[in-house]
Amino acid sequence: MSARISAAVNTLNEETRLSFALRSLKPWVDEIVVVDMRSDDRTVEVARSFGALVHEHERLGYADPARAFAVGKTTGDWILILDADEIVPRSLARRLRSIADEGACDAVRLPRLNWILGEVIAHAGWGASQDGQVRFFRRGAVRVSADVHRAAQPEPGMRLLDLCRQPDAAIVHFNYVDARDFLERLNRYTSIEASNAAARGEQPSWLREIRRPLQAFLWRYFRLAGWRDGWRGFALAGLMAFYRFSAEVKLREIATGLPAEEIRRRYRAEAERLVGDYESSPRGPA
Repeated sequence: MSARISAAVNTLNEETRLSFALRSLKPWVDEIVVVDMRSDDRTVEVARSFGALVHEHERLGYADPARAFAVGKTTGDWILILDADEIVPRSLARRLRSIADEGACDAVRLPRLNWILGEVIAHAGWGASQDGQVRFFRRGAVRVSADVHRAAQPEPGMRLLDLCRQPDAAIVHFNYVDARDFLERLNRYTSIEASNAAARGEQPSWLREIRRPLQAFLWRYFRLAGWRDGWRGFALAGLMAFYRFSAEVKLREIATGLPAEEIRRRYRAEAERLVGDYESSPRGPA
């Protein structure tokens, strides 16, 4: 008897990309669960047109809680986690169906083939063999965290199959479109990381503000061979260095205890003082 497979997908304003993800799931999974973070477009309508079971989740600025919630809503023996900007190629679908039916493992680490800035990236931490994630697993075999950027982890004693060295076993991920797309997400995620770091009691450090960005660039560009991806590899290594720097600077801002509204109040007070010089003199600027 074939194992029953569920797919868990989280969405936010994905009407233009979601149909591709669901078209790559509908022919071979038994259940599609979509958890939507209160989209403003036709995302929910698109999901339902493919027979997906749709649930709502509050919008938090990052997807991890909705992803964990989606997994909890599935009913299959095996679960696949897929994002709305990803596709499961047919060759991979056949492999996963076979793995589930054979039952020789409990969880599978899958590579991702990342399209970034218009091309497939083979290095800099985004190469298919470098970006492996546990995305397919038997129910109860994996712990799916709601924490930001915390990958799913197999429970102790679970049998893990690693497919990261097999080129035909990759999820295809249509990632950052351009630098603007990267920077918009960077701004959102670094704010979350800084807030979480402050909640853990971390304090800003000048040394860390220098060391972490430098390490990020050197690691991705040289150790992970980002240079082999040409200008895109250089850009991505630099952008990730800026990511680390931004998170550290935002932690320092939090540590000052000076909220943005207080800074705006100070600006208004100073602007009022400067403009008041004109109004206190009947002869204008003379």
